[in-house]
Amino acid sequence: MRAYFCLIFYPHKSDLQIKNEKFAPIYFTIVILTLLEIILLSILAFCLLVQLYYVLFVHLKLAKVNIEEIPLSAQKPLSVIVCARNEIVNLEQYLPTLLSQDYPEFEIVVVNDRSWDGTEEFLEQLEKKHRNLRVVKILDNDKFIAGKKFAVTMGIKAAKYDWLVFTDADCTPASEHWLMDMQQPIDDNTEIVLGYSPYMKKRSLLNALIRFETFFTAVNYLSFALKGMPYMGVGRNMAYKKSLFFKNKGFAAHMHIPSGDDDLFVNAHANKYNTEIRLHRDSHVWSEPNNTWGGYLKQKKRHFGAGKLYKSKHKFILSLQIVFQFLFYVFFAACMFFSREAQYIALGILGLSIIIRCFIYPKLLKRLNYSDLRWWFPILDILLFLFLTLNGFLALFGKKKVNWK
Repeated sequence: MRAYFCLIFYPHKSDLQIKNEKFAPIYFTIVILTLLEIILLSILAFCLLVQLYYVLFVHLKLAKVNIEEIPLSAQKPLSVIVCARNEIVNLEQYLPTLLSQDYPEFEIVVVNDRSWDGTEEFLEQLEKKHRNLRVVKILDNDKFIAGKKFAVTMGIKAAKYDWLVFTDADCTPASEHWLMDMQQPIDDNTEIVLGYSPYMKKRSLLNALIRFETFFTAVNYLSFALKGMPYMGVGRNMAYKKSLFFKNKGFAAHMHIPSGDDDLFVNAHANKYNTEIRLHRDSHVWSEPNNTWGGYLKQKKRHFGAGKLYKSKHKFILSLQIVFQFLFYVFFAACMFFSREAQYIALGILGLSIIIRCFIYPKLLKRLNYSDLRWWFPILDILLFLFLTLNGFLALFGKKKVNWK
């Protein structure tokens, strides 16, 4: 069964050149598609419309928002929490950058989670030199379930101040003004601050993919926070009140999940009234990326497990985003097996999608310190989709037990 789908009309060039003629003749080309082709193209177009909602009504907010300057003075003292397990190399390299922050009153609380690589001896020597460095040591004990959430909880309990700033042992602030921007806001109703943490650049496809995935994750959670729907944060660069942690019984609701010390806590307790974001380049925290595909897959598997415990409304809107992106590529690929006319229309829809996003995402890539990826945007977008689809499949059917270190 065939059906008339559309009419494409255009003026004939030779007729346009006819002088003194009032109207140029118009010629029509009839494109005939099957009913199945019309259905496939209609679904493809609908998937594009859903994608454009996220692009134009969510992500565009992040591209347009003004970045506030870093405050010139500190309001209150704060505690920085860092958890480490066998990370002496990272601590030797990056801990001094935390201790040298330009902030009048702060402490660094390092939680040594059962390390055996010399971390304990290094921290003991450093603690003697820096009065604002405090070390919390966790010993092996069969009576509790070891994991990062336990380490974070011990660090929070040891902290002297109510405002807590979190980062990891393999992270370094972009400047000495990081804490000045991540300090407790003047508005006391703000209980959570979400920062941004890009990964360091290395020359490999894996590194480009990791940084691109991190970029889209950041665009999503920062944009939704601006929209009044904060749903996650990244523990490499975020802050919240100690009183908020204990008022809500810490990680008790999801202590059985290996990951989620950052995103699950934010998902449960952040709202449009108590959450702010920080975007200034000087308050970014750079982090070491995974160097192996296996390590990256393991990391994404941990995050996948935590996402299952998000609030229903957040799971719905994030699932909708992923499902319609998946369907967009599926139905585009399906259209390539039909008539040339259907292929041309499908390519036009794909081209429109790329053109619209190319007006927005390169600006966001620059804003989030990934300018070098803007030329590879269309290719990385497809590669990331394929990788995350594979990772989701492996997470569903692979081994369930995942440790944080």
